[in-house]
Amino acid sequence: HLMESGGGLVQPGGSLRLSCVASPFTLNYYAMAWFRQTPGKGREGISCIASNDGSTVYADSVKGRFTISRDVAANTLYLQMNNLKSEDTAVYYCATDEEGPLCRDLTPQKYDYWGHGTQVTVSS
Repeated sequence: HLMESGGGLVQPGGSLRLSCVASPFTLNYYAMAWFRQTPGKGREGISCIASNDGSTVYADSVKGRFTISRDVAANTLYLQMNNLKSEDTAVYYCATDEEGPLCRDLTPQKYDYWGHGTQVTVSS
């Protein structure tokens, strides 16, 4: 259903853009979100975008640095990450909440389908 790409190694202060390919139906009807996970820790919700009006939600840890967006014509969800820090190092996942179009919150258990993840490493 979902396939992430765009991860890699970047220096602190650098930028990356993650992509998540999804079906047009998913992008049009369900809220979608980005999560990340580091070894030994649970998945942290980063950002969500509503499918009805494009409204967004961000975790405090990334607010002002990360931007979620979607391009329905390209069947793709994006996460633009700027001013990256070492603590942003993680595997990043996209996910869908098939309850509906609105962002309820960033609790992983409320999301139904997940991609396989893409590794982001921030290091000098």
